[in-house]
Amino acid sequence: MSQKNETTVLILALLITTGLIGLGFWWFTSNSGDKTGNLTNQTDQSNGKTFTQVKNVPSGLFSYGGSTTWATIRRDLDPAIQTVWPQFKLRYTHPVKGTPSTGAGIRMLLDNQLSFAHASRPIEDKEYEQAKQRGFTLVEIPVAIDGRAIAVHPSLNIPGITMQQRDDIYAGKITNWKQLGGPNLRIKRYAVQGDEGDNLEIVPTPTEAIRKVAEDPAGMFEASAPLLVPQCKVKTLSLGRSSAQLITPYKQPFVPLSECPSKRNEANTEAFLSGEYPLTRRLFVAVKKNNQIDQQAGEAYANLLLTEQGQKMIEKAGFVRIR
Repeated sequence: MSQKNETTVLILALLITTGLIGLGFWWFTSNSGDKTGNLTNQTDQSNGKTFTQVKNVPSGLFSYGGSTTWATIRRDLDPAIQTVWPQFKLRYTHPVKGTPSTGAGIRMLLDNQLSFAHASRPIEDKEYEQAKQRGFTLVEIPVAIDGRAIAVHPSLNIPGITMQQRDDIYAGKITNWKQLGGPNLRIKRYAVQGDEGDNLEIVPTPTEAIRKVAEDPAGMFEASAPLLVPQCKVKTLSLGRSSAQLITPYKQPFVPLSECPSKRNEANTEAFLSGEYPLTRRLFVAVKKNNQIDQQAGEAYANLLLTEQGQKMIEKAGFVRIR
């Protein structure tokens, strides 16, 4: 055989060997992927970039309800979901009696009035037990972080309060703003539901509570920071673990209320995320785990919120993304 032919044979052998090695590597990685395929698919489903990448989105009309904290999220989120998944029809449902809240939403979920619920607190032990008695379980899926803020009348001139002082107000140990360096006014608390104590007025909605505080120099109302911070007729107090570390619930610099509504204050999401701000909580989708279409709807909704698109919308609404 000539030297030229020997060279040609060697080149062909080398190419064949390289191809076989590449084919073997492809086969190995493909089979390895098959063994974890379900996990990979679940990860993609939870961490996809857009709503279109979420799998197992059911068709039908699905009722949900619950926490009023979610109002600014669902305002923009639901229409965006409907644009991509028009067959996944969502209907926010108020309770027949009382006002919307996490507790009301979970009660309605337990009574088969909802497919899933919005929650601004963890599911309680008694609620887990009630679900168990009805033959299913409840699952809470965290999707965001919320900062809580305290709204007061714009005339209240104090630098802020510590978490201990806040707790003392709720416990009735601090009853006058004078005890916190403010005017000689008896503190008047407003709440929507689920609270108790002296000098407390229960009102039907957060909007009504904000209106009351705007008219009452002694008033205070605690709620979600993204709801309270942008308001034009009340201001929010700085909070801290100590009086030397008071953190604003709004981004600095403070926008004077006289410039509202053309300019509004924004929630201090960076401080909520870092934990520097001392009063935060997680937001959950409460899902009924019963192997039926309600479970599928709740899980699909949570997965939509956990996409990059959903998390960006949560961030835009003034909350902290969890992914």
